[in-house]
Amino acid sequence: MSVNKDLERERANCTFNVRQLTEFFDGGPQKTLERKDREKLLLSKRKDLFDGVPLSCLSHKEKYEESIRRDVILFDLVRHAVGSRNLSNYGDILFNVLRCMSSCDGSPLILHYIMFMPVFLSQADEEQQKEWFPRAWDCSIIGSYAQTELGHGTFIRGLETTATYDPDTKQFILNSPSMTSYKWWPGGLGNTANYCIVIAQLYTKGQCHGIHSFIIQVRDEETHMPLPGIKVGDIGPKMGLNAVNNGFMGFDNIRIPRRNMLMKYAQVLEDGTYVKSPNSKLNYGAMIFVRVVIVYDSVNYLIRAATVATRFSAVRRQCQLDAKEPECQILDYVTQQHKIFISIAASYAMKLTANKLYDTYNHINEQLGGGNLDRLPELHALACCLKAVATWDTTRYVESCRLACGGHGYMLSSNMPQTHAFVSASCTYEGDNTVLLLQTARFLVKTWQNVHGSLTPTVAYMREASAKDFASKWENTVEGVISSFQAVSTRKIAFCVEIMTKRVKNGMPFAEAWNMTSVQLVAAAEIHCRVIIITTFYEDIKTAAPTLPSPIREVLYQLVDLYAAYWAIDILQDLLKFTSMSQRDAESLQAWYEELLRKIRPNAVGLVDAFDVIDEFLQSSLGAYDGRVYERLMEEALKSPLNKEPVNRSFHMYLKPFMQGKL
Repeated sequence: MSVNKDLERERANCTFNVRQLTEFFDGGPQKTLERKDREKLLLSKRKDLFDGVPLSCLSHKEKYEESIRRDVILFDLVRHAVGSRNLSNYGDILFNVLRCMSSCDGSPLILHYIMFMPVFLSQADEEQQKEWFPRAWDCSIIGSYAQTELGHGTFIRGLETTATYDPDTKQFILNSPSMTSYKWWPGGLGNTANYCIVIAQLYTKGQCHGIHSFIIQVRDEETHMPLPGIKVGDIGPKMGLNAVNNGFMGFDNIRIPRRNMLMKYAQVLEDGTYVKSPNSKLNYGAMIFVRVVIVYDSVNYLIRAATVATRFSAVRRQCQLDAKEPECQILDYVTQQHKIFISIAASYAMKLTANKLYDTYNHINEQLGGGNLDRLPELHALACCLKAVATWDTTRYVESCRLACGGHGYMLSSNMPQTHAFVSASCTYEGDNTVLLLQTARFLVKTWQNVHGSLTPTVAYMREASAKDFASKWENTVEGVISSFQAVSTRKIAFCVEIMTKRVKNGMPFAEAWNMTSVQLVAAAEIHCRVIIITTFYEDIKTAAPTLPSPIREVLYQLVDLYAAYWAIDILQDLLKFTSMSQRDAESLQAWYEELLRKIRPNAVGLVDAFDVIDEFLQSSLGAYDGRVYERLMEEALKSPLNKEPVNRSFHMYLKPFMQGKL
């Protein structure tokens, strides 16, 4: 099929080898080959997975049923791909599944992979893993993860569901004592999962020991009917992700065996004696993992939005820069570049940061397995802030890309409204972003109070920044931006500690002092996260630079510069307040940023082509590789069920009588 001439010209003018940049983005040539092989496997089922009536034209019930049909095909391929139960490739398989699922309206089976199985790996003892994990791995059972309740989400300690141990029968009795204690939101729970890991307050010998994890059978394995005492169902349509089949669940004296409590760390003995975990935060290992997954998932959504907006902007022609010239590509407008190019830069920055987070998670997880808990607070703080900033940023970038597509970006066939709805949801699930940043802030406060002691790697900069004199002249360099962000982060958290200390000295309770300072604490945690992202982006490119072809090295450094300059402009007030930046420096920074937009413009299409998102995953009439925007818009419009007949029956039933006054 022919390719739009404007896109052909953009690709011809690209200064680098797109395939080589793809391999860098994937993590090496072998990773690219493996990803392409998995895509070929999925494309062998192209008709079953990607054709048919668009999901957006289906009812809520029809959308779920169609998603189950597609997911059974997709995850059967996944089941065979991971058939050896080799955990070393679990991450790659999972992230490639997410890459595919990002093109859909969610998946009723995805929580089975990103929560149900990881919880077993992090919370179940060896005997429990042998009993349950093979069945989960083979999908002979389908699981969900139920934590959030109608009345409690982020405040996990406030959950109301109870699990009371009965030593006479050696069983736990689960109950939902109120309407607000009903589990609410678990993916796949509504109609799909037949087992679930439930988070409940543990009671034994009349004492509450806080939240713990229990595995519950929800439905009969043959009939799929809910078991007696369990009230379960779908929570109804949402803004997006309607195929996820989010559910509710309540318990009425449900009895489960003692060994259905996951006991890798804490245990309940047969007589009801409670054996405490060495560290209560170990119970949150699966939550940390899923936050790592969410950062990766944010990258998947962002690269789609950036690809669609960039390709559409190369094809769309509107207005004239010169009255004597024809209408120009809207990608030539600097305002359009400002909307889109940060999304391209952020895609590369967040992918590298997600890789680092995953590596850090695995490294610290190994230490935890050996009994070393020293870096657990750092991992928790890192996962919290990166999940928050990645999802907030992605939501901001995706909406900017959608708006860059004008009216056509409002069409569901563009896949931009759905993408925005999906990423908006990620700002809340698995921890509200504001609360997560406050958790990071607690870690930063403790770090500042011990700034001259032993500091973990992600906050080591605070000691040097606390002693550094920032009277030196501002420089438009990435190193200069990183150094300034380190100063802002350190001084913001120091200022927060100072004002909280004053408030406490003046008689204010610490909890109230913290609440009064919380807006500034959130801002300090966010800037700390920016330090991590920009530093990781820069250092990873700098490390890889000697092995990269010169054209790729040049354009990647331009993206690093653009990302740093964009966020420096965004926090200009803080830079003027906490560093030596002057008004003239601020003007120079803006000029640097605009020059970077000009430099990146010729390679914009090549940069998104390097993401290598196939059309079947992109699912966008505006962003397909061939650039046939207007033809695809019409093709998608004709798929609407309303276009299957020239006259809809409502004309004869309602409209015609109304028009003739015969109602």
